[in-house]
Amino acid sequence: MPEHTDHGPGEESAEAALLSEQRTFYRQRAPEYDEWWQHLGRYHRGEDRARHWDQQIEEVEAALERFGPGGDVLELAGGTGWWTERLARTAESLTVVDASPEVLDINRDRVGPRPNLSYVVADLFEWRPERLYDVVFFSFWLSHVPRTRFGSFWHLVGSCIRPGGRVFLIDNRRDATPNTVDPYVFAEANDVQRRRLNDGSEHRVVKIFYEPDELARRLKAEGWEADIAGTPWFIFGSAGHDHG
Repeated sequence: MPEHTDHGPGEESAEAALLSEQRTFYRQRAPEYDEWWQHLGRYHRGEDRARHWDQQIEEVEAALERFGPGGDVLELAGGTGWWTERLARTAESLTVVDASPEVLDINRDRVGPRPNLSYVVADLFEWRPERLYDVVFFSFWLSHVPRTRFGSFWHLVGSCIRPGGRVFLIDNRRDATPNTVDPYVFAEANDVQRRRLNDGSEHRVVKIFYEPDELARRLKAEGWEADIAGTPWFIFGSAGHDHG
């Protein structure tokens, strides 16, 4: 099914170029992604912040554990495997999709060989499932989906799950701490950030910060019933089809 967007051909071409740049960024960022996640090097902004980060991640992990991602699980934008490792503990089978072969190499090394685990290199704006799943999971991905593609992305998610299937998501929340600037972001406007990698290269990425209630309302409009919570730095929660 072709991608449907809510803008004209010129805008669509510009958005396609932005998404191509975003894919390049994440391929080149693969070796340093874990530095950001673990607050190493230039991403380290003090022990207090690192401690609060870990505490909030523990809250998100507890919510995922309560959700119980079992059965056949699909992880979209699996990245370097921090959440893949957790999903593999409870899934009967786990399929991980990401556009970057570089991050999936790191993912494989982190998670290790498992008979119930498979990987797919594919652009999520073009990929379509070949089977159905009990659970779809994605972390720090929805914020990189342009607003014009929100509906079509959730249509894709719906096409991946069996009747009664469930979704769990995790993402960033706008940091409300005064004068806090991410060390790799040097410009931001209109849902687009300009980021700089360790090698000095600069890239544009889509970045949309949802609030829990806002996201739940948007999902309701797309036919999903969602329970979205938040910590100061993260949003997370579950969704399922709203059958009225």
